[in-house]
Amino acid sequence: MSEKFKVISVEQLQKLEGHDKIFVDVRSPAEYRSLRVQGAVNLPLNTISCADVQKLIGDKQNPAIILLCGKGGRARKAAEILQAGSFNLLVVEGGTNACVDANLPIEKGGEAVISIERQVRIGAGSLICLGVALGHFVHPNFYFLSAFIGAGLIFAGITDWCGMGLLMARAPWNK
Repeated sequence: MSEKFKVISVEQLQKLEGHDKIFVDVRSPAEYRSLRVQGAVNLPLNTISCADVQKLIGDKQNPAIILLCGKGGRARKAAEILQAGSFNLLVVEGGTNACVDANLPIEKGGEAVISIERQVRIGAGSLICLGVALGHFVHPNFYFLSAFIGAGLIFAGITDWCGMGLLMARAPWNK
């Protein structure tokens, strides 16, 4: 299946003319509340659908749907989900972080939150350390916990699908 979306740089975004633009931020609601591109609408990756985007478009004629996340990975996944629709999808390389660096208009909300990616690293590292400590002090079978988490990280790296990330996105503190 050929990709029906285009990855663009922040510089290309700034030069984009001739289209209505709809900014869609696919990060968790907590990440979105803390910092976002001005005017961006939050449609979290774990719930995004073509119907949601169609509602945003309304009666606009072929607007550019600008997909944003923290660095660009989740926005690409959202674009893959939305390929089923006939949208003009643009993924911003570097995501919201690149927009901040390029001094695009930004809205800040409440407290800064830890990104899902960082939460996964903290959680995986903690579970690996816990497995090693329990394996050493309690019973050697606890080493399998560390092995399981390590295998999960390898799987996530190869497939670009992270179960722990999906679970973290649904955690109460990310709502």
